[in-house]
Amino acid sequence: MSMRWWTAFSSKREGRSPGNGGRARTAGVLAVVALSVAVSGCGLLPDEPEEADLSSIQLPQISKKPEYEVSTKTLETTVSGSGKIMSTQEKTLYYTTKKLEGKFIKKLYIQVGDVVKAGQPIAELDVEDMKDTLRSQQLAFRQLELEMKQTLRDKDTMDPVDFEQKQINFEKQRQDIVDLQQDIADAVLTAPFGGTVVSVSVQEGASVKAYDPICIIADPTKLVVTGNLSKDDLEKVAVGMEVEVDINSAGKVKGKVRSLPQPQTDNNNGNGNGGGQGNGGQKIERPEQYLLVDVPQLPKTAVRGTPLTVKVIVNRKENAVVIPLSALRTIGARTYVQVVEADGSKREVDIEVGQQTSTDAEVLQGLTPGQKVVGR
Repeated sequence: MSMRWWTAFSSKREGRSPGNGGRARTAGVLAVVALSVAVSGCGLLPDEPEEADLSSIQLPQISKKPEYEVSTKTLETTVSGSGKIMSTQEKTLYYTTKKLEGKFIKKLYIQVGDVVKAGQPIAELDVEDMKDTLRSQQLAFRQLELEMKQTLRDKDTMDPVDFEQKQINFEKQRQDIVDLQQDIADAVLTAPFGGTVVSVSVQEGASVKAYDPICIIADPTKLVVTGNLSKDDLEKVAVGMEVEVDINSAGKVKGKVRSLPQPQTDNNNGNGNGGGQGNGGQKIERPEQYLLVDVPQLPKTAVRGTPLTVKVIVNRKENAVVIPLSALRTIGARTYVQVVEADGSKREVDIEVGQQTSTDAEVLQGLTPGQKVVGR
């Protein structure tokens, strides 16, 4: 026994073979089934995540070059160097007599800070051997004097050449004694003027060489600012230029260039002037070796030896038209800037540049105050 199920879309005529209408009904059934499966399947998939809110993210902007306004200011070009306070009346003392080289300091009469008077002994060498030689020469010369007296009596009977030779020998012996006396006297070093002992380079018992420093004496009431500049910077400096002096622990003061350094010579030994270095290689300092600056009134705390810096104004211009160095552009011999127009557009303008500092450049031609230029 068989059972037949009827569906809503079953054909009422069993025996008819499906035609176009049957195929259409079959396709419709399949579509309904597929839709049912799809709808029921959606409940089995996981929930999709919500989309992120990107409205708060800022997109990167294209970098904009800085713009600067052309302005006017007082423009100064300066050169700088280190220095210290020295005395206009100070002297390095040393022995100059070559015959005293190798002698030992018998007595040192001073120490740093002592106030001395002109002519006061500073140091004394041990020259006892020279004194013994002097005594022997003086005794021998006394005998020579007696002989010379007899020679003068016999002058008319002597050969003129022999008489002349005896006179020469006599004068030579006398001059040797005079020279030796002077060498012994030079063994005592004295102060050339009154002042303060600011440094001592030797001690008792040390041997000396000609032109090696013994001490420095300075007048503390006659102070001057000295500066040490490079050779290239000195070529830009002239007497009378304004100077800003920054004295350590005493503040800043204004002054003017008094004089430039004296030219230095290579031959500094044995010239009697104490220039440059002694035979021992120690530097002998003198104020005239430096740039000297006149300061109307030094601070009371400023004393000889106080370190400082000097800044010389070699060029100053009031109301100079300036732009930052970063706005300056060069291609070969051409110097130009990019100018910002009122509508925001930019154009290149050739300019003529004057003095430059570490931050600014003076514009002589091509720009006027108030314009804007583009930096780099």
